[in-house]
Amino acid sequence: LYHMTVTLSHVADSLRAWTSDPYVKFKIAGKEVFRSKTIHKNLNPVWDERVSLLVETLRDPLYVKVQKISAEAKMALDVALDLKDPQYPEHNLGSLELSVTLTPKEGDVRDAVRNLEIYNNSDYSFISYQSMRLSDVHRKAQLWRGIVSISLIEGHGLQPMDANGLSDPYVKFRMGHQKYKSKTISKTLNPQWREQFDFHLYDEQGGFVDITVWDKDAGKKDDFMGRCTIDLSLLSKEHTHKLDLPLEEGEGVLVLLVTLTASAAVSISDLSVNMLDDPHERHQIKQRYSLWRSFHNLKDVGVVQVKVIRAEGLMAADVTGKSDPFCVVELSNDRLQTHTVYKNLNPEWNKVFTFASSWGSKVARGADSAGYCQTDACHVPLPQIQNGERKAYALKSKELTGPTKGVIFLEIDVIFNAVKAGLRTLIPIEQKYIEEEPRVSKQLLLRNFTRVRRCIMVLINAGCYINSCFEWDSPQRSICAFVLFVVVVWNFELYMIPLALLLPLAWTYMLIASGKDTRQDVVSNPIDSERKGFMNKLYAIQDVCISVQNALDEVASYGERIKNTFNWTVPFLSWLAIVALGVATIILYFIPLRYIVLAWGVNKFTKKLRDPYTIDNNELLDFLSRVPSDVQVVGEILYVSFFISFLR
Repeated sequence: LYHMTVTLSHVADSLRAWTSDPYVKFKIAGKEVFRSKTIHKNLNPVWDERVSLLVETLRDPLYVKVQKISAEAKMALDVALDLKDPQYPEHNLGSLELSVTLTPKEGDVRDAVRNLEIYNNSDYSFISYQSMRLSDVHRKAQLWRGIVSISLIEGHGLQPMDANGLSDPYVKFRMGHQKYKSKTISKTLNPQWREQFDFHLYDEQGGFVDITVWDKDAGKKDDFMGRCTIDLSLLSKEHTHKLDLPLEEGEGVLVLLVTLTASAAVSISDLSVNMLDDPHERHQIKQRYSLWRSFHNLKDVGVVQVKVIRAEGLMAADVTGKSDPFCVVELSNDRLQTHTVYKNLNPEWNKVFTFASSWGSKVARGADSAGYCQTDACHVPLPQIQNGERKAYALKSKELTGPTKGVIFLEIDVIFNAVKAGLRTLIPIEQKYIEEEPRVSKQLLLRNFTRVRRCIMVLINAGCYINSCFEWDSPQRSICAFVLFVVVVWNFELYMIPLALLLPLAWTYMLIASGKDTRQDVVSNPIDSERKGFMNKLYAIQDVCISVQNALDEVASYGERIKNTFNWTVPFLSWLAIVALGVATIILYFIPLRYIVLAWGVNKFTKKLRDPYTIDNNELLDFLSRVPSDVQVVGEILYVSFFISFLR
């Protein structure tokens, strides 16, 4: 890669015989790489602009196009370019004077002396020159070397600044001219912020982030609580670091997550330069996570490599019909970000990210518009990834609740140790430090209610199926169920419990293997509220509220009835509970549980045969229905008090 520095000076002669508003565009390989400012109503414009461009190959010509003139010329170095219009070759359109400097992007200054061959369709010219290294071009051109993502998690043991022994802390971040301020957490010495800030890194060697903590005071100057500093030169890139920083000139500790991501604005990450594409490197990584090393460094489960290729058909977030998209790749608390492609709905990033995998986590992708006006995402579970497969993932909304416009092309490789991954699933999942504040959403409420109702309906349908066996709706099925029940209860052993859970897993796997996959019916979106009318949405919300209200009342009522049974709210029912529990204790003491369950089952299966008109019931629930809930107890007390007051 090379840096090409172009100084755009002025137009030597008259551009046209009439007034014009010229500006200049530079193109390389058919893509616009720079656009100058516009000089209004001037036939002899002077720009005096300097721009630094990235050049991957020296064989691609640099095209200079003066807009408002429809002229085009192929560049030659250190010469004045005559502007020509193919349709009017006889017209004098003026000329451009350019000074071009080409330097290698990396390497020693001694390697900067190059012999370049510049080819032109009309003739050949050979120019030899010495390249110059860039100095402050990055900052002047607003081209940053990387992105510093700082997640402010929490603070511990901060200094009390108020009379009540507490503080109202907030944090200020400063890196050069960039500043951020966190929200204020009231009345605490151990605040939880969970906020994230991004800084642009201009210095290749790193820099310092100054952090100060303040106590918010209404009506007067805020109190200083301490400071700390992050030396970015000590942190490795493309990795998330958890830092516990003690406060100087104060008390307490700040907990931060810091990630340094290289930016392709000045450092293009070539897709061919990554470790998994090198057969030797890939073999070494596979050996590192082989089964023979299953119990070596159990925390090192595997590696995930994500190639963010491009996106297509993104949603326009700007008023101009364009967007400024970039992509964020997250794995647990690791968060890496690509560069921004300006004014493009079909961006190409060609970025490679590598993560250390903690199994069970998911990789989230997002294409975000500049200013966070519009955020799209997709969620990819790691176990479902096919290594090396370039796949288009449809983007969804930020909450992953529904589809949105556009797709993103990713290529993902996951190399892991199966034993370590299995052991990793048995320990608590890594806490997600940065989570958005929950908000009330009618769509989310409807979706969650539908999910709960679907789970409950599975249990209800299973209960109805079992009850149909007791009711002898199908004699053949009831006979088979009765025989199976007797055999299982009579020969029951503890190993039958995991065996019973294993059978449905094996059955589902057989269905999937045979092509009868029913999982799509389960994971499909339960509601599509966007297509419903306003009144339908209103009625749906009312139904949800009523159902939730009744369900909560039912659960709370039975819980209070059990409590009131033991509280002797109704002494007669409490005495009945004592007698029933005493009899159950004696029966369970003298009679094995196997015989009791067998007797219960025989009674349930033969009840319908003995009395076809009997009404099935649950004795325990019938008993609890006689015990009043707290609402009923309070209502009875108020009614008695009112009746006594009325008699008086």
